[in-house]
Amino acid sequence: MSAHTESRFGAEVYGKRLERAAELTRAAHLDALLITPGPDLRYLIGSRAQSFERLTCLVIPASGETPSVVIPKMELASLAGSAAGELGLGILDWTDGVDPYRVVKSALNAGARVAVDDAMPALHLLPIADTLTALPVSATGVLRQVRMRKDDSEIDALRRAGAAIDRVHARMGEWLRPGRTEAEVAADIAAAIVEEGHTEAAFVIVGSGPNGADPHHEVSQRRVDTGDVVVVDIGGPVDPGYYSDSTRTYVLGDPDPEIADRVAQLERAQAAAVAAVRPGVTAEAVDAAARNPLSEAGFGDHFIHRTGHGIGLSVHEEPYIVAGNDIVLEPGMAFSVEPGIYFRGEWGARIEDIVVVTEDGCESMNHRPHGLTVL
Repeated sequence: MSAHTESRFGAEVYGKRLERAAELTRAAHLDALLITPGPDLRYLIGSRAQSFERLTCLVIPASGETPSVVIPKMELASLAGSAAGELGLGILDWTDGVDPYRVVKSALNAGARVAVDDAMPALHLLPIADTLTALPVSATGVLRQVRMRKDDSEIDALRRAGAAIDRVHARMGEWLRPGRTEAEVAADIAAAIVEEGHTEAAFVIVGSGPNGADPHHEVSQRRVDTGDVVVVDIGGPVDPGYYSDSTRTYVLGDPDPEIADRVAQLERAQAAAVAAVRPGVTAEAVDAAARNPLSEAGFGDHFIHRTGHGIGLSVHEEPYIVAGNDIVLEPGMAFSVEPGIYFRGEWGARIEDIVVVTEDGCESMNHRPHGLTVL
């Protein structure tokens, strides 16, 4: 397991990732990858550089030559915390008045077939295409293969993120009380997310009563009342940038028996989906493992979203656990398992864990009770 600093892993982790990216670029019959600031750049060299109107771009040749970073001279400090120096990457800095797209071209062979990350702004993509006189293709296929299988360092980060968000859910009774607004509860949760080890609160959903029937409701000034079912979906990153994401459903006071029964069926469906996760199973099969029992119980029309999404340096990334996705699960893949049922105008419920595929099943990053929690 590699040691990590506050902002990144050890340089050897990124060296292996760059080698793998170059290997897959060759396999895709491409000559180079061009990566601008965002999760892909952070994944590949540990850089937290931001995207501005001045171009910063990592150039990864497929031939095995040393990658280089095209970067404004005034932004060189943004590379200080990355692994670029330890890895011996070429630094092609430029100043205002210089055409940075020609600098990129100078790092490529004539007629190079290049792919770009899917977050590259059009502000940079179009000039690159003009300078290269060819439209680059998407690097998504290559980067997906690099990023989907988490290494031991990443899995350790996901464990720490899962434990941190579990500690927040364990404290929910401190804040979720009748008479408080969703916004007030959410503010306390956001502070606790940071207190418990995250660098920030990336999202806080507190959906009480009828608001819980909206899967992406955030918060409102609605006051939580006795008897309300409340969906709490929360998460954030822990260093070096890996996210937690966990949902639990609470009720204030004794639950209505019918509601309790429906949430119990949801709990069983979520458990069935987690139990279905193992190497060789398809993503859509895991979705079906959650969806089928809910459909059989008459709640199929009330489960209105996919069962899960990949997670890592992004909250949502591949693989997506959804009908029609026949990708085969492999060890190291990490994603959420989060079926939900929603009754518009009344209430909703969702149960979510992050799991990582192991050699013979999966490991859950979350360990709080899954059923309807009475506060």
